Amino acid sequence: MNSLTPFPGQGPAPEVVAFQRAELNVILSLYGRMVAAGEWRDYGISSLREVAVFSIFRRTAENPLYRIEKRPKLRSKQGEYAIYGMEGQVLKRGHDLRAVLRVLERKLIRAVK
Repeated sequence: MNSLTPFPGQGPAPEVVAFQRAELNVILSLYGRMVAAGEWRDYGISSLREVAVFSIFRRTAENPLYRIEKRPKLRSKQGEYAIYGMEGQVLKRGHDLRAVLRVLERKLIRAVK
């Protein structure tokens, strides 16, 4: 009479991919510099089953300018980090997050008159 009946649907939580603190520090450092330069205004983070996504927006109501994705399943192949442009093209892919983000840091370099 004192046995517990488990609630249906309760099982182990599904595994999700997320950015680690060190990875977020690198991304948010770049994000802060781009906000100060007036290039970016908003961001969104998604942690899904197979991918973690950091989306960068110029305005909140628009599609993201860039998506920084982390896919651990591609770690041994193409690299787990990738940056996608607005139209979905791959801008850079690799194993080192700092090296992959350099493609976006070039946007900070401007000619001075």
